[in-house]
Amino acid sequence: MHLSVDTVPGFVNHVFKNKEPWQIAAMTSTATLATVWLWTFVCQDESLLERGKKQLFKLARYVPSIRDKINKELVSINENFEKDVVRRLKEASFIVQLPKSGLKNEKIMNLINQSVHLGDYDWEAGRVSGAVYRTNNELAQLMGNVYAIASYTNPLHPDVFPGICKLEAEVVRIACHLFNGDKASCGTMTTGGTESILLACKAYRDYAREAKGIRKPEIVLPVTAHAAFDKAAQYLNIKIRSVPVNPQSFTVCVKAMRKSITKNTIMLVGSAPNFPYGTMDNIEAISELGVKYDIPVHVDACLGGFLACFMSEAGYALPPFDFRLPGVTSISADTHKYGYAPKGSSLILYRNKKYRHHQYTITTDWPGGIYGSPTINGSRAGGIIATCWATLMYYGRDEYVKSTKKIIEITRYVERKLRQMNGIFVFGTPATSVIAIGSNDFHIYRLSEALSDKGWNLNTLQFPCGIHICITHVHTEPGVADQFLEDVDTELEMIMETRSSPVEGKLAMYGMSQSIPDRSVVGDFTKCFLDSMYYTAGNETQK
Repeated sequence: MHLSVDTVPGFVNHVFKNKEPWQIAAMTSTATLATVWLWTFVCQDESLLERGKKQLFKLARYVPSIRDKINKELVSINENFEKDVVRRLKEASFIVQLPKSGLKNEKIMNLINQSVHLGDYDWEAGRVSGAVYRTNNELAQLMGNVYAIASYTNPLHPDVFPGICKLEAEVVRIACHLFNGDKASCGTMTTGGTESILLACKAYRDYAREAKGIRKPEIVLPVTAHAAFDKAAQYLNIKIRSVPVNPQSFTVCVKAMRKSITKNTIMLVGSAPNFPYGTMDNIEAISELGVKYDIPVHVDACLGGFLACFMSEAGYALPPFDFRLPGVTSISADTHKYGYAPKGSSLILYRNKKYRHHQYTITTDWPGGIYGSPTINGSRAGGIIATCWATLMYYGRDEYVKSTKKIIEITRYVERKLRQMNGIFVFGTPATSVIAIGSNDFHIYRLSEALSDKGWNLNTLQFPCGIHICITHVHTEPGVADQFLEDVDTELEMIMETRSSPVEGKLAMYGMSQSIPDRSVVGDFTKCFLDSMYYTAGNETQK
């Protein structure tokens, strides 16, 4: 049946026949709002199925039997976490109130020494993946002396402590040169990689709002990009568009990244290298996308940046990833990793000041005066800035190149030996110092547990399951790498004889969590773990 042109107008006239004007206006407004709501509800990135599943899981937790089961499991998990804390602390007592009289220096130093050396893993002997990147007693002594001098300084007051600001400026300029920036390049020091990443996201959000009028900012990044980007998105109300990695190389799929770009994209992200697998994204291709679509490109080099910038001098070729590429507008790199500075220092670098200006937060009308802050913190620890500067001066370029050569040599050696072992495989090609392994023959977490029993602490990966070791300067000490390889080989031989056995211990729960479709439950597990870090019950004492 064919409808005439007059059918729709006629139908509308019939519907509104004998209606008062206010009724017509009300019906029209209601229909318009309903249409807008329906369009907004349907046209979201998550499918109706995915949103329906989440809502179903949320509603299911209101069912008494399900709610009680989840709560019972959470109580059990919380108790297990607390027991694990007590075990790690070796029944140490807790001081939960101020002592009536101040403790003597010797007593304080003894308590600090005990606290620092609690735990089962010998990190000074290289038994830990990453975490501690170099041990040097002479440098540790120097750092203590430097911090003692600068411990009460604060660059928030440049008129009072101009020398601390000078040290920070020098660290930033040194890093700009290392990452091939020109005279226009700039940056700031931060407290760590997470702050560096968060500040880059803040800068590009505000830049996009001012320069392009973007009000619903989106970041396009690989699924392997550091979780700090998700943290930044939660803090700054930014949407994340995650891009899959290539199944063989475990580097970002550039084609999928291009398809994920929208009118609201404020930045593209690449890792050099990424944390899970240690592989390096194709930064050249991402840079080209940035130039083509006029979108800033951030390179996260927090983990391996202070290896990558010395690798060519150390004799290891690496594709360009820094300011040599025209699309790269910012780089994050941690000085407290392979820069070997004490914990609490990192860098966020920009191609020019127009981006850094949007990182700043400025309040002009506060009764306390005009307030400007370059980073998240107002007051900052001048002692950390001074120790970072002192570390760079202590080692110098030649020693950084020499150290990089040793670390990359050991990494390549360990990678080569691991590839020769039966039952495991290496994810992609390590770019700097991280080697990730998995297995198609048994649950890889069994190897992690076995190595933990031998005193090795490795990082656990998920989606897919894997483990990785981050090679540091400590692992280049004689015998450390060979002992690790020997222990892996020994445990593999035993595991392969019972390859179908399930995972046991605390990693069994970690493996199980990946199969839970309601990720909010996994989030509740994580909250229990974080709560356990602040556990002080049990052997409380007055000192």
